[in-house]
Amino acid sequence: MTDYYEILGVSKDATKDEIKSAFRKKARQYHPDVNKAPDAEEKFKELGKAYETLMDDNKRATYDRFGEDGLKNAGFDTSGPFAGGFGDLNEIFNSFFGGFGFGTPDPNAPQRGDDLRLDIEIEFEEAIFGVNKEVKFDHLELCPDCRGTGAAGGAKPVVCPTCHGTGQVQTVARTPLGAFTQITTCPTCHGTGQKIETPCPTCKGYGRIEKEKKIEIKIPAGVDNFSKIRVAREGDAGTNGGNAGDLFVVLHVKPSKYFKRDGLNIFSEIEISPAQAVLGDEVVVKTIEGEQKIRIPAGIQSGNTVRLKGMGVPIISKPSQRGEHIIIVTVKTPTGLSEEEKNLYRRLYELSLNKKSEDSLISKVKGVFNNA
Repeated sequence: MTDYYEILGVSKDATKDEIKSAFRKKARQYHPDVNKAPDAEEKFKELGKAYETLMDDNKRATYDRFGEDGLKNAGFDTSGPFAGGFGDLNEIFNSFFGGFGFGTPDPNAPQRGDDLRLDIEIEFEEAIFGVNKEVKFDHLELCPDCRGTGAAGGAKPVVCPTCHGTGQVQTVARTPLGAFTQITTCPTCHGTGQKIETPCPTCKGYGRIEKEKKIEIKIPAGVDNFSKIRVAREGDAGTNGGNAGDLFVVLHVKPSKYFKRDGLNIFSEIEISPAQAVLGDEVVVKTIEGEQKIRIPAGIQSGNTVRLKGMGVPIISKPSQRGEHIIIVTVKTPTGLSEEEKNLYRRLYELSLNKKSEDSLISKVKGVFNNA
């Protein structure tokens, strides 16, 4: 089985800074531009998957507990950031870290779109059994008229005359202490290095437009409150040909009127009479799968439990395996008794007193014989 920690060469308690450092080092080692080994491309893609997983707290927690299969069952995309290809080292480091000593970043390099978050509410039962949900959200899409260029009529942007395509301008200030050079973002092109002479009227030159989208997502069985599902490439569109960001759907599970959840177990309560507690009985209880008859053993005490195995919450990575439904039994003291019922309880009480007296007498007789 693939071990993401081993791929990056870090320990299981590595910090995010340690993971970033390891990724930078390994990326230089395995990028196909540098490493010409036949398996370099595959190793580089695995490296991207490992980095993407371990840098996301929710994905990392799921991976630590259930492995790569658990990520898939939880609805996460495990294809990695380089499944659709990758650029050169400059592009990758500029995209992931904003550049790390590989020269001046190219302002027109592909830029990944922003990730988006969508909070939705689901029923308690839907969290247990899983469900397909249709969701709607707003995100940025490439302008259909200019195809993301921002220029009208199919025209292409021209090189910015102010910064000559660098996206930056340099000014020199002379002081009594000497000349100081200051580099700032180009005010004409705002760092893009390009100028749009005739902006697209649809997107006003931005290359992207906001649009509502409707998709169906699969919520796996066993998710819990605040579980997060990643839908790859459904975030904002990238720029300059960059990939779209991801959509993260955060789940909020409605509380149930009948059940409470603790990990993989479901809890509920049932009240029984003293007679049922003494003699035992068969009663019908509500479970997550409907009503079911259970046996109350004779002599059960208030606070004892009856367990239904395999009737709890499914394990996300192994939906066929489930926790338990634990029923807490409460013996309810009756009120508003009739005179006849009270007499019966008095008689039971007298019998219990007589039994205690007999038990005490027998104990004393046994003591006499034992000491003889």
